[in-house]
Amino acid sequence: MRFDDASEDAGESRVYELGFHLDPELPTEEVKKAYQEIRALIAGKGAVVAESEPMKIPLAYTISRQETSGRRDFDSAYFSWVVYEATAPNHAEIISATNADTRIIRFIDLITTKDAARHAVEMRELSLKAPERPEDAETALGAELDAALENVVV
Repeated sequence: MRFDDASEDAGESRVYELGFHLDPELPTEEVKKAYQEIRALIAGKGAVVAESEPMKIPLAYTISRQETSGRRDFDSAYFSWVVYEATAPNHAEIISATNADTRIIRFIDLITTKDAARHAVEMRELSLKAPERPEDAETALGAELDAALENVVV
């Protein structure tokens, strides 16, 4: 289902979340530049509510894109998001500019709330503070048991 906010009052602001994947082959400085340009566009057309700087992640599935040189497949990308408040006309301009940016391989724009954005920021901060869990708990337990057994005095 597509939501068309053009039918709304043009002066009324809504809160949106723009999530986007940037090309993983971009140099680090270009990734930062692309993110800053998107953020500046949003800040110029509305108000930034919350954000997350780009982080390289593996993708859950391969994204393919047809380019002039042929098809390109992406298995990773730099992911970022910005929650912002804007009017319908400004929102349309943000989406148009995002769609035209060739550094972005895929994006999604959703209607959200400020409370949901704050919650997302809190959850991200918690996940960054949480200790990394071993992928194989049984192996980790075995290593701990081995270490404990080495210190046993018989």
